[in-house]
Amino acid sequence: MTTRGVLYVHSAPSALCPHIEWAAGGVLGVRAKFDWIRQPAAPSTWRTELSWEGEVGTASRLASALRGWEHLRFEVTEDPSTGYEGERYSYTPTLGLFHAMTGVHGDILIPEDRLRAAMEKAVNGQSDLETEVTRLLGRAWDDELEPFRYAGDGAPVRWLHQVV
Repeated sequence: MTTRGVLYVHSAPSALCPHIEWAAGGVLGVRAKFDWIRQPAAPSTWRTELSWEGEVGTASRLASALRGWEHLRFEVTEDPSTGYEGERYSYTPTLGLFHAMTGVHGDILIPEDRLRAAMEKAVNGQSDLETEVTRLLGRAWDDELEPFRYAGDGAPVRWLHQVV
């Protein structure tokens, strides 16, 4: 089963750029050479976008290959496909990795058990429901990444297809 997605590298120091290309190429099974442009939201960093096509689970493998790298901000999306929900991964150096399932329109889908746990925390006074739902939606990641997303409007996009 194949699907499509996008890797958004929102900011990376120049020394990290070839390592990101190598890691993404390793996941996709092709040599990757990205079109890097300056990231105005963080001087001395670079950004790129890569649209990919590959097997279901590619977004997870890309996120795993890139997570934990200092000074790197990225997001990976994977479109839903027959029998599979979509996925979104967001990463920042301060917050770490966020993962959510997404529906056909890109909305975050929150599983029932996570909603029940959030309601239980609210009922038990451990937190309030708004805080818990905001956490489940990844708002902290959105807030931190939004200036980097906005700065990338109009950035060139490259397509890579996974070798199967």
